[in-house]
Amino acid sequence: MKQAAILTALTLLPKSLLSKGVGKATRLPVSSKIHQKAARAFARILDIDTDEAALTPDECATFADFFTRPLKEGARPIAVGDDVVVSPVDARVSAFGIATGGRMIQAKGRDYSLAALLDDSTRAERFMGGTYLTLYLSPRDYHRIHAPLAGAIEACSVIPGELFPVNGPSVRSVPNLFCVNERLITYLSTAAGEVAVVKVGATCVGAIRASYCDLKTRESLANTREQSFEPPLAVDKGAELGVFEMGSTVILVFEPGRVTLDAALTEGDKIRMGQAIGRVTAGKE
Repeated sequence: MKQAAILTALTLLPKSLLSKGVGKATRLPVSSKIHQKAARAFARILDIDTDEAALTPDECATFADFFTRPLKEGARPIAVGDDVVVSPVDARVSAFGIATGGRMIQAKGRDYSLAALLDDSTRAERFMGGTYLTLYLSPRDYHRIHAPLAGAIEACSVIPGELFPVNGPSVRSVPNLFCVNERLITYLSTAAGEVAVVKVGATCVGAIRASYCDLKTRESLANTREQSFEPPLAVDKGAELGVFEMGSTVILVFEPGRVTLDAALTEGDKIRMGQAIGRVTAGKE
């Protein structure tokens, strides 16, 4: 009954309008001092470590600049080893497992289809039975997304959709949440075969933008929604792939039998970008 009430409330919420408004507010053409004051308050309330940021609140022209702040060089050491898989983001572990039969866990009692997540049943065949990991970014987290392994970007796609929140109550209440929200997906060719880095939008996310091309959720839909790269774009492990313009979720999907996650990894763990989360166990190229 409670979940039904939450679903009704979320469905009625003017999510797109709210998200658009928040995105505009973070870039209002007003004095930078107003944006800086808001950024300082935001950092204080959420206890954000501003010392590790390349830009302090007082150096940002807009609140959006602070929210999407890059980090100082060396702030996130990248675990070494060609066979070491690293976290692409600062986040909390939401779910992980094996996509048996192409199904993945959203929350207790809810699962969803890998083919629906990728919006591509043919490509999904490659990941059937593979390892997946779902990572939730809170508003206080660093919001840039990085490569979990070295390799090359083969393609990316923007998938339009809804903007439901991706917090705990929403994940437990909204069926197929990660498949109905908008997504930007990066496909990497790596030592573990192909890896899908699925970036999921949410309420108040101004947009998700790729760092290696011009694709951006919402803004790209009238033009290019998919892009392939020939030759593929080489990337180092830890290289930046994209940016969330508010908190959301990243889902990593690997080919079957290629990656084993760290045995100590548990739901609810807080992890940081560059931290080792698993190893390539087969399929090295």
